[in-house]
Amino acid sequence: MTLIAICIYIAILFLIGFLSYQKHQTASDFIIGARSLNYWLTAMAAHASDMSSWLFLGFPAVIFIGGLFNAWLAVGLTLFMLLNWLFIAPRVRIKTEEYNSMTFSSFFESRFHDTSGMIRIFTAILSFVFYTIYISAGIVGLGILVDTLFGINYTIAISVGILVVIPYLFIGGYTTLAWIDLFQGMFLLLVIVLVPTVLLPKVGGFDAVHQVLDLQGRSFSMIPNFSPKTLWGILFSVCGWGLGYFGQPHIITKFMGIKKVSHIKKSMFVGMSWQIIALGSATIIGLIAIAYFKQGINNPELVFVEMVKETFPPFIMALILCGVLGATISTMDSQILVLASSLTEDFYKRIFHKNATSKQLLWVSRIFVLAVTAFAFIIAFFKISSIYSLVLYAWSGLGSAFGPLLVFSLYSKSANKYGAWAGIIIGGTISIVWPLINQYLSIDVPTLVPGFLFSSLAIYLVSLITKNKHYHHAKN
Repeated sequence: MTLIAICIYIAILFLIGFLSYQKHQTASDFIIGARSLNYWLTAMAAHASDMSSWLFLGFPAVIFIGGLFNAWLAVGLTLFMLLNWLFIAPRVRIKTEEYNSMTFSSFFESRFHDTSGMIRIFTAILSFVFYTIYISAGIVGLGILVDTLFGINYTIAISVGILVVIPYLFIGGYTTLAWIDLFQGMFLLLVIVLVPTVLLPKVGGFDAVHQVLDLQGRSFSMIPNFSPKTLWGILFSVCGWGLGYFGQPHIITKFMGIKKVSHIKKSMFVGMSWQIIALGSATIIGLIAIAYFKQGINNPELVFVEMVKETFPPFIMALILCGVLGATISTMDSQILVLASSLTEDFYKRIFHKNATSKQLLWVSRIFVLAVTAFAFIIAFFKISSIYSLVLYAWSGLGSAFGPLLVFSLYSKSANKYGAWAGIIIGGTISIVWPLINQYLSIDVPTLVPGFLFSSLAIYLVSLITKNKHYHHAKN
């Protein structure tokens, strides 16, 4: 029954991929859907590609371990995604069309008049570093899920996961992913609302959660006290994830594909409603797990999966866990496509084949899809860290390297290409080394806070120092 449920789910994904195949005739169609998406598709594509298996596995584990205090992460994500819709989405849609840009790096290059190609090279390298780690987190999530369902070897499990993702991504492209995200986003929402609705009464409601936390000497409050350490903890929780939204190419590129700028507000309403319900439900799942697993659990990232397995009959259980599969696939396919597009546009076209035809670029994009997945598979094979840690590391790196520059490129007239180079390098470097520095600090400072701050300072100061040099070059 489990296998039948999963096969039905995967068959629907392949059907969507097959039906949308004819729409992809050019690289522009494959990479950005020819800017033709309606507001529903844009909303679900942006939000479903954001919430990976982290929503079902990583985030409930953090609530399970740290209590309701860690829900500040969800508050930060909601706040900054709203700011993304309000201040980034409309401008990035207008400006990228104005410059005829399909990737982050081509937009930055055009916006800062960088004829040297350095911006493209820096962004492509850092995208490759952080996205392969991010994609590997998705593969680990798929492996854990398949292993838990069928009890098969982890290596075989991640191989099966890859075989699910690659075919329709290889066949389809941007619009295919948008339609799949719409289906998976709605299915995911149904699952993440259904599970806590069924489980909460079974554990005795929030009173039971409260009692367990009291016995463990932990607080049920989001603000347990007003000590400086707690207040700093709240600020870092809100900013430590939320700030990263401005620099996630797999989310920002979804704004580029909407048909009309005037539809962005409607799209925002749909997307933000979805996110509030999804994160709220995931928080409740983490709290339910506190009462459900009073004696603890070996792997906290499996609280959702284990509760579902023990509560629902096999067919329903498998369909519910397809929600985790869907969340993982939605994020992975968007990230693989963004990275493959960047490598195609920024390496192959820029360095090796400037006069490549659209058909050639389409096939190069597909080859890079395979190459990127293979590299991420190797990282996932060694299972070096938890899903939560892998996602946080990659999210922080992308947010620090690209977030400040995107804000400056949309809102500053004084920022120049030298500042852009500095911002990308400083933000990316701090993200790579900060976890090593952080272990010597008395308070845990999330990577995104120093990464975003120093990247922003680098863009501002270097642009200021090189103002005359840039003006002279532009004049000539």
